[in-house]
Amino acid sequence: MFGEFEDAIKKSIEISMRGPISDKVMPLKEAIRKFIKPEMHIHIGHCYARPCAAIHELTRQFWGRDPQFTVSTLGFTGDMVIMFAGKLIKKAIATFYGDSYPMPGPNPIYQKAYREGFIEMENWTILSFSLRLLAGALGMDYIPVRSLFGTTMEKENAKEYMVVTTPQGGKVGLAKALTPDVTILHGWASDPAGNVVCAPPYAEGPTSARGAKMGAIVTVEKVVSPQFVNRYSHFVKVPSYLVLAVCPAPFGSHPAGMSSYGLEEEFTGYEVDRDFLIDLRKKCKDEKELNAWIEEWILGCSDHDEYIAKLGHKKIWYLKGKSAQDAWESEVCDALPSMNAGPEFNPVEMMVVVGGRVIASKAREKGYRTILAGVGASNLAAWFAYYRLMDSGYDVDLMAEVGFYGYSPQPGDPYIFNLRNVPRCRMLTDVNDVLGSLVGSPSNKCIGSLGAGQVDAKGNVNSTAIPEMKLYLVGSGGAADVAAGASEVVILIEHSKFRLVEKVPYVTCPGDRISAVVTTRGLFEKRDGELVLTGYFALPGIEEGEAIELIKSECGWKLKIAENLERIEPPTVEELRSVRIFDPHGFFLGKGDEN
Repeated sequence: MFGEFEDAIKKSIEISMRGPISDKVMPLKEAIRKFIKPEMHIHIGHCYARPCAAIHELTRQFWGRDPQFTVSTLGFTGDMVIMFAGKLIKKAIATFYGDSYPMPGPNPIYQKAYREGFIEMENWTILSFSLRLLAGALGMDYIPVRSLFGTTMEKENAKEYMVVTTPQGGKVGLAKALTPDVTILHGWASDPAGNVVCAPPYAEGPTSARGAKMGAIVTVEKVVSPQFVNRYSHFVKVPSYLVLAVCPAPFGSHPAGMSSYGLEEEFTGYEVDRDFLIDLRKKCKDEKELNAWIEEWILGCSDHDEYIAKLGHKKIWYLKGKSAQDAWESEVCDALPSMNAGPEFNPVEMMVVVGGRVIASKAREKGYRTILAGVGASNLAAWFAYYRLMDSGYDVDLMAEVGFYGYSPQPGDPYIFNLRNVPRCRMLTDVNDVLGSLVGSPSNKCIGSLGAGQVDAKGNVNSTAIPEMKLYLVGSGGAADVAAGASEVVILIEHSKFRLVEKVPYVTCPGDRISAVVTTRGLFEKRDGELVLTGYFALPGIEEGEAIELIKSECGWKLKIAENLERIEPPTVEELRSVRIFDPHGFFLGKGDEN
């Protein structure tokens, strides 16, 4: 057919069909033993799946050996606590240290490390952390970052961050590139050569593999053919030359979950194992119980296969079934007997409803087009505002920092990164897009909704630490990025003297763009740079004067009262039900039956 070119064409076709010739497939145990050495800088990647199987194997092999690792990761959450408990780490670099699912909060193990100082804990924001990885991938020494201006992190990280003056006289923050020795990632699939298929959203993305000095150890749900990779090349985020080893590890993100959106014909996703993580959270409160848990689930399992066998087929299929798009229906139905359908409400529920009202009102008044929320009650307030606005004919899009854009949250699970919401997104992307561009660019029309550990009279936020008490909270996460980039920010916080302080001891977020604070007792708004009480919650049996005195007595600064103080009416039954369907188990809202 091709005449004298027949042999050349035949040979080229045979080679192209065969694909890459290298074979990097090996057991996870062998890969960790071969490539991980003491004193290395190891990066635990989020793309978006978490390499939990590799974390477990790393812990097994180095438990009791004091390997003095430097470990960087977007967040030390969930079962990553075992690396702190086993003192495998000399230095930790992250944006969050605590429990995140199903509700955020401090973890005693991280708090002990901070208090006793046996692990150095370095704090960054999600965007600054992700940009440092990008700089490493691009071969840059430094990268511009503005989220740290005015924060305590700016001072703490002086060795890796500096502020320079531009020729025009402006100020630019520069963060040093983050270049680990080895990155560990988990993906859906890879061919034997190491071309890795990942499903969105991508969180920090694959940049950590591209900037790693040695390369990446990749665990995958399945090893596939080169032809499979060709078919799904739009999901390949890590090319083979970056990969040291391909390690089959089905269910390798457990107890975290994985979305198979876009790959449903080939894979079944699985949800986060809520019961498993809640049990681990309880065990962290007692070191003996935690050590027993680690012995049972990590050290007592010879490898990942034994761990999965112990987990059992029933649990595996339950988590796969729970990942279905309509699984929320069963979850809400199961929770109905314990859900309060009546008008009774608690202070958190009123805070969430009022917070949602405030966000929706500001969006309409100022033409905001996007809402980005933090974790916890602030997320529920953002969701409530979203549906309130859309129901009234106002077009707005919800965003979540790991790469969700334009999603409509489904009932049943209030977690901000609920994977069942992935198919409800209008766009799936990554941290740099969401926090760096869609929130942080001059074109942004975003309002933020954030929680906080503490807020002071100027609106400054602390969610990181109280140094004088040697008390660690959780860290910035994306809060400082939102506070630096959004047009304005609303804070939701419990009303108490511990949380409402005259001056925060650690500035996680400067208060410049924080325009309102909603507590469990009232509404505070910025007037001449200071938070002023502009509205009090009208509660049964409590007169205005008594309500104001209660608010003042639990506020850490000399509170000013607005002249036109508003009486804020309680939530309607319709409003309460609209919020409760997203948190049917009361993780954030509580039981919802107390004033």
